[in-house]
Order: sequence, then C-alpha cells, then structure tokens
Amino acid sequence: MMTFARATARLSAWLSGVFLLAHPGSALAHAHLRSAQPPVDGSVHQGVQDVRITYSEAVEPGFCQVSVIGPGDGAVAAAPPAVDPADPKVLVVHLSHPLDPGTYRVDWHATAADTHKTEGSYRFTVTP
Repeated sequence: MMTFARATARLSAWLSGVFLLAHPGSALAHAHLRSAQPPVDGSVHQGVQDVRITYSEAVEPGFCQVSVIGPGDGAVAAAPPAVDPADPKVLVVHLSHPLDPGTYRVDWHATAADTHKTEGSYRFTVTP
C-alpha cells in the first residue's frame, strides 16, 4: 500500500513533467537570433551605422557582446550594446562610423533575462 507522502511525491513529479511538456519554452528559454539589420547573409548600401539584432527572448545588455569584424579581419569600433527601449528583445550596437563597402562578420554572445547564454555569428555585405 502506498503512503500519502509517496503518493504526493509521485503526483508532484507527474505534474512537473506535464508542465514541462506543455510549456517547454519556459524551462528551456534561450535568446536565439530571430533577425538582424543588416540582414543575415544579406546586403545593404553604404551608410550603415547601427547593427540591430532581434532575439527570441529579452536580453541583458550588460552581459551581451557584439563584435563587427570588417574586411581584412579588422574590428569595427562600436559602442557597447544596448537594448532598444521599445523592445527588450532587440540589441542595438552603434558603430563609430558608417561602414565602407565589403563583407562583414558579426559575432554575438547573448544572455537572456533568465541568464541562459547563446552565441553565434553571421555575415553581411555593404555595397557602394
């Protein structure tokens, strides 16, 4: 015969499993790249002064890093990343000068509001 404590423990474990299956995002949330401007593998005309990355979750800018690497593997000077005041899922990096034509790589490390970390990179091209 099962004791009350054992039955309660089993019910609690079962309910936890049902919750995780019904709400997997809440238990496994990570800030994944959803879109970017300049676009991933896209091209833009000269004059780009900001990189905007939209994530699947809100991010903590103090724990995020974004590096823009230009033609010849030179780092582009930029301000620290900041969250767009209108959307906590958007990280904005203001570049020190407009980008010249060439192919650029963006390396990013994001920490979601729930402290999960993700990272990645993408390329884009600036045309004259």
